[in-house]
Amino acid sequence: MKMKISRVYAPIGILFFALTAAYCSKKSVVTPELSVSSSEITFQPDGGVTDVTITSNVDWNIGNSASSWLQVSQTTGNSGQATIRLTTASNVTGAARSAVLMVNAGNSQVRRVNIKQASSLYPGYNISPAPADASGMGSNAVQLAAKFKLGWNIGNTLEAIGGETAWGNPLISESYIRAVKQQGFNAIRLPCSWDQHSDKATAKIQEDWLNRVKQVVQYCANNDMYVLLNIHWDGGWLDANINRAKQDSVNAKQKAFWEQIATTMRDFDEHLMFASANEPPAENAEQMDILNSYHQTFINAVRSTGGRNSYRVLVVQGPSTDIEKTGNLMNTLPTDKVKDRMMVEVHYYGPSQFCLLMDGDASWGKMFYYWGAGHHSTIEPDRNATWGEESYLSTTFSIMKTKFTDKQIPVILGEYGTYRRGNNKYVPKDLATHNDAVDYWLTYATKQAIANGMKPFYWDTGGALDRRNNNTVLDQRSVSAILAGSN
Repeated sequence: MKMKISRVYAPIGILFFALTAAYCSKKSVVTPELSVSSSEITFQPDGGVTDVTITSNVDWNIGNSASSWLQVSQTTGNSGQATIRLTTASNVTGAARSAVLMVNAGNSQVRRVNIKQASSLYPGYNISPAPADASGMGSNAVQLAAKFKLGWNIGNTLEAIGGETAWGNPLISESYIRAVKQQGFNAIRLPCSWDQHSDKATAKIQEDWLNRVKQVVQYCANNDMYVLLNIHWDGGWLDANINRAKQDSVNAKQKAFWEQIATTMRDFDEHLMFASANEPPAENAEQMDILNSYHQTFINAVRSTGGRNSYRVLVVQGPSTDIEKTGNLMNTLPTDKVKDRMMVEVHYYGPSQFCLLMDGDASWGKMFYYWGAGHHSTIEPDRNATWGEESYLSTTFSIMKTKFTDKQIPVILGEYGTYRRGNNKYVPKDLATHNDAVDYWLTYATKQAIANGMKPFYWDTGGALDRRNNNTVLDQRSVSAILAGSN
């Protein structure tokens, strides 16, 4: 009887122990859990560093298929929380690149981190950033604008395609700068080209050219002249490409050029200002947005070089530097980490039939020889201005006052002027009235610019103050008319 009982319960005991072991074994199995703090990371073309946090209750590992350009500080780990540092180098491949980091935990948990990096077409040229230096940079934009009254363009020279003397002007000398100052001007605008002096593959500007431009800026600084240095038309690499298709490549060149220009000129004090462009055309809100990205790249590049550039006043151009378009389209300015160190630039040659030396009548309008009240001709009435006279000019200039100067944003009238006829085939029959009208326009436009808070820079290419014959004044009437408008 006992033997039968033992045989009955023995299998039950074995089953009990087997079930208990299975249960205990099941309790010891851990279900993997995994989380990653970011699933999408975008790096700038220059590269950078970003931290990612991994949290897991089991061992984990990271698969990195882009180890040639993406470094991961730690590729394996245990349960708990870990901070992983991701580092990318500059992307100078000419194309955007991407990668997927695969974070694995156990056999069932996988998290993907998508990495993207846009391309920079050129190497980075901010290779020696300096600590911020505020010495000699005490004026904000409004205070600096108050220090200069009349400006002069050295046109058709540093911006000339083919070199400084290619368009008929000799090398700029310090004696010429002194001659401009002696006429009553205390600011110089230096239109300048850079692309023709650079390596097209790398955007590296020739050292000789950077040093030559720096020498001209030094001439101005030696004579207590304020200087506005820009990137002018420069072959149209920016002006002709305000579109989405070229936006990345234009921004890449803008960055490369301004890192080099700003680094070279970094030690000049507040007498030197930088201007992003010349007359960049924008006709609608989309193009204005693209243009603002070019201005933003300019500001970021200059500021990144440090030193006195950390505080330098910077100038951005309205669309086409047209006053009305600027009033309509330039509703936001680029951002700047330095407060109140930005100016806006516009130009004015109006009416164009009077201000520009047209080579004959055009389909859109006849040439005007006479402008303004008291300066119309009875001898040649068909050449009197029919639009764009005093009230139009005054109303147009007031747009900048309302839009910017009343809001403590100075405006530079970077180019303006009208020019005398008499040395070409279109000679006014009433030459005395024509010359009086030119004087009147220059005085009136200068006076109205200043009254509306704008800083006027007369556009000269050698016709008013000759750079070819001992710095003699060729057109004293124009110079005197401008000075009269400033009083």
